Amino acid sequence: MIQKTIISACALMLSMFALPASHAADPFPVKSVQVVIPFAPGDTDNMLRPFLDKMGEFLGQSVIMTYKPGAGGDIGAGLVASSQPDGYTLVGTSQGSIVVVPTFNNAIKYSTESFAPVASISEGGFILVVKADSQWKTMQELIEYSKKNPKKINYTTSGAMGVTHLIAEIFATEAGIEWTHIPEKGSGPAVTALLGGHVQLSSAAIGPAMAHVRAGTLRALAVFSDKRLKAFPDVPTLKELGYKVEARALYGILAPKDTPKAVVDAIFLAAKKAGEKYQMQISDSLTAMGAQPALLDPKEYAAYVADQKAMFTTAKQTLKLSE
Repeated sequence: MIQKTIISACALMLSMFALPASHAADPFPVKSVQVVIPFAPGDTDNMLRPFLDKMGEFLGQSVIMTYKPGAGGDIGAGLVASSQPDGYTLVGTSQGSIVVVPTFNNAIKYSTESFAPVASISEGGFILVVKADSQWKTMQELIEYSKKNPKKINYTTSGAMGVTHLIAEIFATEAGIEWTHIPEKGSGPAVTALLGGHVQLSSAAIGPAMAHVRAGTLRALAVFSDKRLKAFPDVPTLKELGYKVEARALYGILAPKDTPKAVVDAIFLAAKKAGEKYQMQISDSLTAMGAQPALLDPKEYAAYVADQKAMFTTAKQTLKLSE
């Protein structure tokens, strides 16, 4: 009897010690994955949705987008940066909230290194647009007016110290002009403000502006990409107009730093499989917004993020903007 009791006690102790190992081996995910969008609906979410809507099939759990807009994206990004590094809370964004905001605002409590890049999944673009009835028919006309009338042009962007704000200021500095910035909480609201006549110009992501340009209510003057966009082959790049500024817009998902590699890889694999199985559907959805699929793995995406940080760090030293 004593021997049996000792054996039973030992078995119980072994099972207790085994529990943590068993828990650690639990597959990922065992519940839904939340992707925080740090901007208002109408831009970033649209660039990510074609992939995110399909990824749940390969994760075995739903992928849910939630919105935490404001302050150029730092509210939503900050929430994710301080979340548990378990893969269940991600941020879906362009370079704005993960590179630009922490680079230009010393009060931000997170940095670019607070995130583990998971996957870039789409590529869009940035554009300068005016209302269709605007007096400026070309970018050169707007530049000439701006030189003669400093600070008379009010322009709106997705937010102060966001990508669309900073690339506009980089361009204005290079062109020797001054505009007055009116920040919004996303490119969607920025375009809405322009349509409503509250400003004369918008530096915006291509997605929210595209339908209005095609409908004839907005006029595209120039794009920030290194090549003309397929969606707007007649709209010149600032580069071909003689300016050096250019910006590549990749949209992706990132996890808090220290998220296990196996979890990061599992999420990337889901994105990869979604892109392969639904290639045409995803491509068609993005093309309709002037974008295209751009799948980068964690290492490739991390390299892009590092390049963006280097570029905007240099811009900070040049622009000397107040925070």
